[in-house]
Amino acid sequence: MTAPLLIGATAAHASSTVPACGTVQAKGKTIVLVHGAWHGGWCWKKVTPLLQTAGYRVLTPTLTGLGDRAHLLTPSVDLSTHIRDVSALLEYEDLRDVMLVGHSYGGMVISGVADQAGAQIGHLVYLDAFLPEDGKALKDYAPLPPVRQDAEWRTPPSGTPQQFGVTDAQDVGWAAARLGDQPTRTFTEPVRLTTLEKMTLRRSFIRCTSAPFFSEAAERAKRNGYHVREILTGGHDVMITQPEKLSGVLLQLDRT
Repeated sequence: MTAPLLIGATAAHASSTVPACGTVQAKGKTIVLVHGAWHGGWCWKKVTPLLQTAGYRVLTPTLTGLGDRAHLLTPSVDLSTHIRDVSALLEYEDLRDVMLVGHSYGGMVISGVADQAGAQIGHLVYLDAFLPEDGKALKDYAPLPPVRQDAEWRTPPSGTPQQFGVTDAQDVGWAAARLGDQPTRTFTEPVRLTTLEKMTLRRSFIRCTSAPFFSEAAERAKRNGYHVREILTGGHDVMITQPEKLSGVLLQLDRT
């Protein structure tokens, strides 16, 4: 999962028409946005107010060891830890019929959450994300970036904000100051999916780059009947570069 491979951005236009955020009638649902590797809940800062304006409750948890929870980074943090983070949020907030969105590595997390707490979820959305199968880890879908030489249990960001598709100078500085090391075990622990495929959940996939592992995931999602959309003009971190367009797609998917 080296940086150039991870991004694979393309200048092609999206294949579907994206409505303006304010043109879609909201249903008052809750949307939980789960960030990807090296990021934190901070990355949704531009998207959150747009969805709230449309009438949604928006929660943006930061996974253990990242972002504002970087002080909790330890060798024991793994994929199961992050699945528990989000599952606990659903439980303690008494959430039902949630639209659960996972970006990039977050696709691993939301799959595990849905397997454990599917009754609380109404719609799974994979945003340029990994789409795991039972018993597989992220390392089974993409090459792992180098770990720290002095601490192999933590993996530095695989690229700069620019390599994640961020081009605005102010956004680059903002994101660069917040990207942090990822617990390596989150990339190597397999996800266990014993009930997910039997559930009748709405499922969608939004492809944002031409990275081979996300393109493969999008094709597999399409074959399996997911609603598939594309935003191919904002790079991997589309929530930072094109928040209005992403918000519009999420609202469009909610009414599909």
